[in-house]
Amino acid sequence: MLDDVDRRLLRLWQADPTMPVAELAERAQLSPSRCARRLERMQADNVLLGIEAVIDWTALGYAVEVSLRVTLDKTQSRAFEEFIQAAREVPEVLEIQTFLGRVDVRLSVIARDMAQYQQIYRDRILTLPHIADIEALMHISRIKSDEMLPI
Repeated sequence: MLDDVDRRLLRLWQADPTMPVAELAERAQLSPSRCARRLERMQADNVLLGIEAVIDWTALGYAVEVSLRVTLDKTQSRAFEEFIQAAREVPEVLEIQTFLGRVDVRLSVIARDMAQYQQIYRDRILTLPHIADIEALMHISRIKSDEMLPI
């Protein structure tokens, strides 16, 4: 279980994950060794899964984002596993989510432009196994994208 000190550490570190442990400890009003031990424990308990570099893919020339809602042919017993395994191999698929309901899987796909997206869609997406139905939603704008948890 996380206590108030753990939550304070997580709030501070979420705000600036590049903060050195000594500074984090000072801001959390802990000794550096106690701070380090708490971080190590949270990593061992899989509360802290790692530190990521968040890259703005639009700065790298990707201008198109499409959300694909996929319904799978569930008459095949391994439809989910085979579809997800194949979708993982498509480099332009940034995210794969599974759902309960009419839509089984959502893929987030990026491309440099519409011509590249059409190529990806025809050559890589439509060739994925067990697709029964697919709906494309063109991304227009991102209103909120926040990784910070309300701890």
